Amino acid sequence: MSMEQTIVCANPATGERLGEVPAMRAPEVRARMARARAAQPSWARTSFSERRRVLRVLLDAILDNADEICRLVASEAGKTLESAMMGEVFPVCEKVRYILDNVERDLSPERVASGLVAHKVATVEFHPLGVIGVITPWNFPFQNILGPTVPALAAGNAVVCKVSEWSSHSAAFVERLFGDVLASRGHSRDLVQIVTGGGEAGEALVRSGVDKIVFTGSVENGRRVLAASAEHLTPVILELGGKDPLIVCDDAHVAQAVEGALAGSFLCAGQMCLAAERVYVMEGVHDAFVEAVVRRASALRQGDPLGGRASVDIGAMTMPRQVDIVEKLVNDALAKGARALVGGKRLAGEKGNFFPPTVLVDVDHGMDIMREETFGPVMAIMRVPNDDDEVVRLANDTSFGLGSTVFSCDPERARRIARRIVAGSTGINDFGLNYLVQGLPFGGVKGSGFGRLNGREGLRAMCNVKSVLEDRFPWLHVPMKIYPVSPGDYERVRAAVNLIYRRFDLAGMKARAAALVDLVRGG
Repeated sequence: MSMEQTIVCANPATGERLGEVPAMRAPEVRARMARARAAQPSWARTSFSERRRVLRVLLDAILDNADEICRLVASEAGKTLESAMMGEVFPVCEKVRYILDNVERDLSPERVASGLVAHKVATVEFHPLGVIGVITPWNFPFQNILGPTVPALAAGNAVVCKVSEWSSHSAAFVERLFGDVLASRGHSRDLVQIVTGGGEAGEALVRSGVDKIVFTGSVENGRRVLAASAEHLTPVILELGGKDPLIVCDDAHVAQAVEGALAGSFLCAGQMCLAAERVYVMEGVHDAFVEAVVRRASALRQGDPLGGRASVDIGAMTMPRQVDIVEKLVNDALAKGARALVGGKRLAGEKGNFFPPTVLVDVDHGMDIMREETFGPVMAIMRVPNDDDEVVRLANDTSFGLGSTVFSCDPERARRIARRIVAGSTGINDFGLNYLVQGLPFGGVKGSGFGRLNGREGLRAMCNVKSVLEDRFPWLHVPMKIYPVSPGDYERVRAAVNLIYRRFDLAGMKARAAALVDLVRGG
């Protein structure tokens, strides 16, 4: 795929050559970083009103170019136009809308109680960090760039984004989109820059002196980013893989659960960090659920999303290597006793990166497909007893902790199960809508990473959260006298601590009274 100076971009559904982009080296990355650094201070001085005007122009530009964006995504990532519109354009537009409505509220100085020092005013302020480095994977070429870049800009930062070698064809379009929007309001195009290249470019960005790194990708590469970031103590947000459970309780609405499982397993050919990769179905509804899933999955149409067919449900997978990984995991499951009721085998002679929609049953945790990230169009269904404790145990039996889903017609039962699942998010009776609610923070725990994007937490993650303490009454000067140390200072401080913090029971009140006497006597 990579040549010495360029990256060759190809359509994963057809193999058609889309073009070439530069394979940037470390000096070019550092130069772009320097230009972003130079452009950022004037942007940091802009008002929230001006940043909102810029983002409104950006939103209009996205809407005006939505069809072209979806065609670009379909051509380089293999996903259908519908998936591109729903998974790339829709959430980005909602993110911009959220920020337009909430950026000033979320990032304005916030007063907090000053406690014992009542003569002071305590404020939390949110200042831009400077330059945010973003490293994106290949599965959502548009959304993965704009997801962190929009809040970074809204907070007053510049952004340098390194995109995946496998989704570089659209990079020039995205950079131009941002540049035109910024220039239309009189701001520097250097505020948002896209870097194309391989591992050298990514490492150079991490080591370039950026003020924060937002990395989305594999656990293995996340560890590399974290290790490299330690050189400059650069803070990092890691959004890594997932092995999300989808639980169907014995009192679930089966038709609703089937729709959620189909979406969770097959959207974007399963190439989502939030994909429902482990489907636990309780015995009470297992057979009805499987029957409905098999009927629906057998009818799914797969092919080139831009091939001229009237409609395609599932497109191609982006990377040839990922098709091999999916095939290996499915074969391991079949060898260990799983059954493929739909799909299960790569079609011989198939042109492009395709693995057929697959439904596996009789899976268990001894199979790799229930342990390792699949990232492909496979629904792995495990029959479980009608036992909430057991299904929670299984759901938490993973090194990941990104998302999760619970289907139950009993709201309190669903909430009880959801509270016990160790994950960054849980959706109840729907799949994937959490990410569309931009007020909710997004991120994971355990092997799925740390830090949060989206919502107030995501905006503030792009800031230096600074504490400020100042005089409430500027004309009142109450110095805090510490030196020189005088006899009895220790006893007076000890008495003050007891007076303030003892309980209000009988013993505590006696201690308070004694402390008060000590203070009056001077220690």
